[in-house]
Amino acid sequence: MLRFDPFHDIDTVARQLLGEAAGTARAPRFMPMDLFKTGDHYVLNADLPGVDPGSVDVSVENGTLTLRAERSLPSAEGVQWIASERFAGRFMRQLTLGEGVEADKISATYQDGVLSIMIPVAAKATPRRIEISGMSAKKSIETSSSS
Repeated sequence: MLRFDPFHDIDTVARQLLGEAAGTARAPRFMPMDLFKTGDHYVLNADLPGVDPGSVDVSVENGTLTLRAERSLPSAEGVQWIASERFAGRFMRQLTLGEGVEADKISATYQDGVLSIMIPVAAKATPRRIEISGMSAKKSIETSSSS
């Protein structure tokens, strides 16, 4: 039986535009992450389930934070895939850091498939109140009104 799939050509073009090599359905697409600020540091959490901790690499160079990881597949020899939806291969994500962080104090942990990176805010970038000197006491000005 021959089935007609009107979306086959669109799917093929979309896969090629998204960087997947023709003929492979296992190429990684992205590394989902959350980034937020709490107190005096930023926290970046990236989901990397099933990634070997030895393949995770975090580096900073010229104001760019780079995250790398790799997930391997079981040997394809003798394997008959029934469903294959999890991506394998190399993952990489880069973020540009602003001048307001202390790049030399960035730390990272990897636990339960989540890479957590702590990015401290530089002391010079934290807001502070500036006291104003030389201000005299408040003077009240009285006015009189003539009726």
